[in-house]
Amino acid sequence: MAKPADQHDQLIEAQDRFIASWGQMAGAWGISRTMAEAHALLYITGRPMNTDEIMDRLQISRGNASMSIRALLDWGIISRTHKRGDRKEYFEADQDVWSMFRSIVRERIKREVEPLLATLYEIRDASPAPDDATGQAQKELLANQKRLEEMLSFLKVMEKLSQRFVSPSGSGLELAAKLLTKLDK
Repeated sequence: MAKPADQHDQLIEAQDRFIASWGQMAGAWGISRTMAEAHALLYITGRPMNTDEIMDRLQISRGNASMSIRALLDWGIISRTHKRGDRKEYFEADQDVWSMFRSIVRERIKREVEPLLATLYEIRDASPAPDDATGQAQKELLANQKRLEEMLSFLKVMEKLSQRFVSPSGSGLELAAKLLTKLDK
C-alpha cells in the first residue's frame, strides 16, 4: 500500500500532466500556454489559489501570472474570491465543465466570429454594385455578391445557433452534445 507522501506525489504528478496537456492545447484556442496552464491549475486542484501560489506551482513570473489571471477573469472562466482573515486575493476556476466551455465558446465568438461578420459586411458594402456593370463584369459582380451573401447568411445562422447553445444560464450545449451522442448509437 502506498504511503500518504507517495500518494501526494502521485497526485501532484497527475495534476502536472493535466496542466501540461491543457497548456499544449492553448495554441489551438488562440491563447497563451501560461494562461491555459494557470486555468488548468485552478481547475484541477479545485481550490482557490493566490497569485503567489500560482507563480510558485507554475514557476512563472508575477507579470506573467497577473496577465494570465486577468485574461482568465475576462474570459469568465475563473473568479475572484477571498479567504477570511487573509488580505490576499484568491482565484478559483469554474468547476462546471459545461459552464466553462460555454464561457470559452462565447469568448471565441466575440473575438473571432463577430469581427469576421463585421469585416464581411464592410466588404459587401464596399463591393461595386452589379447594376453599375454590364456583360461579364456584371456576372462576376453578381457571383461575388452571391458568395458573400451566402457566407454572411451561414455565419449569421451559426452565430444565432451558438448564442442559443452558450447563453450563460442555458444548458443548450450540453443538451445538444447529449442528443448528438445518442444519434450515433
